[in-house]
Amino acid sequence: MDASDYIITIDGPVGSGKSTVGRLLAERFGLTYLDTGAMYRAVALAAQRRGIDPDDTVALGKLCEEIDISFRHDQNGQRTLLCGIDVTDDIRTPDISMLASRISALPVVREALVAKQRAIGRSGRIVVDGRDAGTVIFPHARFKFYLDATLQERAQRRYKELIAKNMDVDYNKLFSEIEKRDRDDSTRALAPLKPAPDAVIIDTTGMTIEAVLQIISERISCCIASRS
Repeated sequence: MDASDYIITIDGPVGSGKSTVGRLLAERFGLTYLDTGAMYRAVALAAQRRGIDPDDTVALGKLCEEIDISFRHDQNGQRTLLCGIDVTDDIRTPDISMLASRISALPVVREALVAKQRAIGRSGRIVVDGRDAGTVIFPHARFKFYLDATLQERAQRRYKELIAKNMDVDYNKLFSEIEKRDRDDSTRALAPLKPAPDAVIIDTTGMTIEAVLQIISERISCCIASRS
């Protein structure tokens, strides 16, 4: 198997479990974990803090060139760093989620981050999660998965996640925001949210993270074994 055989992509809408599964899968197989959604969120946070209008493509393009986005592991798991500062919790608020969805539809932002993501995955042996990991960033990846769940369950998951972080969240507002983000992400002209033609689609409604992880791990292990 060449390097691209060790690229595993996991796409899906917000709350489908892709980030958690991606991180645990990378740990299980000893691969690098790349959270592409965190990168777009980091750009959104940087833009918000600098007062950049989300429609100002020139300023956003310059921003993408200037900022440094990296990841670090500690006892709490993977952390997202923006110019060396930990912004892991800051980029997970509903407001940043909506802003990230908006700016991620802009060609200037996507082109800049996709280039960074491909550079990170150039040597293979990586787990990538996002919304276009298997369709745009790594279309030739050997293993592609698409996770989904009902809107109600995904909203509940995200609500519990934010409440656990002591954030003041209105469930009905969060539900509407996720519904809008689903619509925006799946209908945008550039890199819309959709399964890759050769992706394995898994409905995670009612499933535990461990159950989803087991399905994906077994499929990967079987494919590797059959080609050894």
